[in-house]
Amino acid sequence: MIRRAFGNRIVQVVAVLLLLLIAAMCWLAFSAFKVRGDLEDARADASDARQLALDGDQDGAAQAADAAADKARSASDWSHGFVWSTAASIPWLGAPLESVQQMSDAVENLATQVLVPSAELASVLNPSELRNGDTVDTAPLREAQPQLAAVAATSSEIAAQVETIEPSWLGVVADAHAQLQEQVDEAAATLNGTNVAAQLVPSMLGGDGPRNYFLAFQTPSEARGTGGLVGGFAIMNARNGRVTVPTLGANSTFRDPVRPQIDLGPDYDAIYSSYRPYTDFRNNNLSAHFPDAAKIWIANWQRQTGQELDGAMALDPIALSYVLDVTGPVTLPNGEEITADNVVPITLSTSYERFRGDSEARKLYLQAIAKAVVDQVASAEGDTGDILEALGRGVHERRIMIYSTDADEQRILQTTALGHQISDTSSPYLQVAIGNAGGNKLDYYLRRDISYTAGACDGTTRESSVTVKLTNTLDDLTLPDYVLAPNGTVRAMPKGTNLSNVEMLLTKGAVVKQISVDGQSPMRVELPLHGRPYVSTMVQIPPGETVTVELTLDEPTSAHGEAELPIQPLVDDPTVTVDVPECGAA
Repeated sequence: MIRRAFGNRIVQVVAVLLLLLIAAMCWLAFSAFKVRGDLEDARADASDARQLALDGDQDGAAQAADAAADKARSASDWSHGFVWSTAASIPWLGAPLESVQQMSDAVENLATQVLVPSAELASVLNPSELRNGDTVDTAPLREAQPQLAAVAATSSEIAAQVETIEPSWLGVVADAHAQLQEQVDEAAATLNGTNVAAQLVPSMLGGDGPRNYFLAFQTPSEARGTGGLVGGFAIMNARNGRVTVPTLGANSTFRDPVRPQIDLGPDYDAIYSSYRPYTDFRNNNLSAHFPDAAKIWIANWQRQTGQELDGAMALDPIALSYVLDVTGPVTLPNGEEITADNVVPITLSTSYERFRGDSEARKLYLQAIAKAVVDQVASAEGDTGDILEALGRGVHERRIMIYSTDADEQRILQTTALGHQISDTSSPYLQVAIGNAGGNKLDYYLRRDISYTAGACDGTTRESSVTVKLTNTLDDLTLPDYVLAPNGTVRAMPKGTNLSNVEMLLTKGAVVKQISVDGQSPMRVELPLHGRPYVSTMVQIPPGETVTVELTLDEPTSAHGEAELPIQPLVDDPTVTVDVPECGAA
């Protein structure tokens, strides 16, 4: 009898436990349903709040931000309940629940600490609100900068926190994590970009007094380290938020000094001095480090005119095409229409055929195009936000670059893609720059394939390899000699052969073990430049052929973090492959 009663008691206890487990599972399922719904609503409201703020709708942005905060708090409350937290503590099985808890907290922080205060900055986040005709009102940006800096820093912290969340083994949670990561990264990018603008735009657009800049128009049909040969230039004036271009000239009107006006140091001179970069306008921008070119232009312009400049900028026709896609076409004085679709082939290819043998006429034609586009942007043609997005694409592709003689401004520029400098990072690094050594325009037909791989992080060093494949796609040998023939080189080459100096900047502390060109050992230059190893070799690429440069390195595993590969802005969109394991935190 006692045994039967004891058995019944066990059955009852088990039954109660099963009921409790079923109840807990039901509650957990209901909670998951609520959390998922709240998070989806919160993310949608957060997206609306960001867009409304960018549109300048302060009231709408505030309402959407408050709604996102309410839903995010609800999701956080549900996901931190007793049943959920208990289940989340179970090893492996509870990992998705723990991830959801962390994502709920991140969404709540995004809504309350970023989106709500961002709504108050809607008039600053909307660039159209700052533009009055052809003038930018820089005062609101300056006034909002401290608040922008605080919100941007918080936004970046949240993005970094989301990146540390383990997405877990459950697909739906992993997908939600990826979507959240994208959202917080976009928010951080927008706010950090606006914060940088608030620090730079007021002063650089002449809010504290007139500014003057050297503006170079680069033509990547003949490659240089920063992109392309400078085919023309302008002196751009900024005063109280208004930009004008009073001076425009071809490269032939820039008078080279007899002697160097500045000294960029022994490392620079050891690599480039034989090309006379200080005194030959065609070679001022051989180095991939934009501040090098900018300093030469500024010093030489002062020698020529006596005018002290406040900085230098550069862009190329591909960046101009992005702007024309927003502003619409421009019409030249002769009635010709230049559009987003034809500006690149005209400026980098067909103009050489059109002006066979008349280089000066071609340069004047290209100057007219550049001036028309710059004037159209300066005169407030096109939606401001869309223009900034187009310019942002040019910056992202490293086609637009800026240098300031103001030390504080330059420090900020160096933290952005606008700086276009050789990075001082200690991460694994590869920067491949092509320099046209044939004096022709064949880089319009050049295609690049760049691969960077590295071994595991065992030991103090690891073997790494770099492969650069260069293809000359030229198939028309009837083009003018100005395009096809070698000019300025003592090498005897068939027309249409691309002569390229392949320069590679490497990870700090890397040691070159071997370099080959199509399996053969070439002549090479191996020296330091801007604090990192530099190696270069000259290659000839006949029409329709591919040349492969291979480099084997020993790299220190103390180079922590994600590999960096800044891409030289040429005509093509190169194929880039990276397989470099991260060796610890950056």
